[in-house]
Amino acid sequence: MSWFEPDNIYRPKIAILDRVVDEIAEVKTFFWHFKNPADQEAFRHFRPGQFAQVSIFGTGEFPASLPPSPTETETFFTIRQVGSVTAALHQFKPGAQFGVRGPYGNGFPMESYQGQNLVFVAGGIGLIPLRSGIVYALKNREKYGRIQIFYGSRNPRDLMYLTSLQEWQKADGFECHLTVDRADASWSGNVGVVGGLFKKPGVSIPVENTTAFVCGPPVMFRFVIKDLVAMGFKDHQIVSTLERYMKCGVGKCGHCCIGVAYVCLDGPVFTYEQIQKLGEDI
Repeated sequence: MSWFEPDNIYRPKIAILDRVVDEIAEVKTFFWHFKNPADQEAFRHFRPGQFAQVSIFGTGEFPASLPPSPTETETFFTIRQVGSVTAALHQFKPGAQFGVRGPYGNGFPMESYQGQNLVFVAGGIGLIPLRSGIVYALKNREKYGRIQIFYGSRNPRDLMYLTSLQEWQKADGFECHLTVDRADASWSGNVGVVGGLFKKPGVSIPVENTTAFVCGPPVMFRFVIKDLVAMGFKDHQIVSTLERYMKCGVGKCGHCCIGVAYVCLDGPVFTYEQIQKLGEDI
């Protein structure tokens, strides 16, 4: 099979960068569109929680979460600079071209959560893979019960998607609780770990008929899981996304294999019950 054959599963589609937005230190959001309108139309049917492979021609390729909701019109990636390939992307200016393959993975089954309460718990850039599900739930507000967000960062300057957070805090029938580990003169909100928000006066978290989404640094994940379990959440009620080096994205290379599961195919979304059976710590 030639690289240039249209049915080559490794052949990326050409994307064009529209604009770049600085989020926090070393994290930027890249708005883009496909060069071929047909590719754009096909791609917009992705599911919250899926990912794509991003190709920087002549440099390499990396997996990236899809933070936009399929209910939104713009496509974008929010990328932290962590290596040579993402560093190359961070140098791009509007008009630059790169490649995109996907979407891949299972994603969040948002339809199966209808009628349930949704609790989103994120730390730092863990808000990136959860954003799609949050926006999707807000756009389909009448299909879900209570929707709550608990989000924390190291300091106010590290809060992701600040404009969205401000909008979510004002949204009717929606709770958005924020905290930082270390405050500065600009911050008048809560100070402490994200799990501390669960115990704030006036905060009540429903357990029955509820799914909790958790994504963040490993230490945050472990403590939040303990808090949720102590509240009465069962392992199958807790959902997260696993980050692994998904080199091919289609279950061929084996780089993301954990036990009998391929993160790129069987995930990246897993329940906590499934994660424990994989035999590898987050």
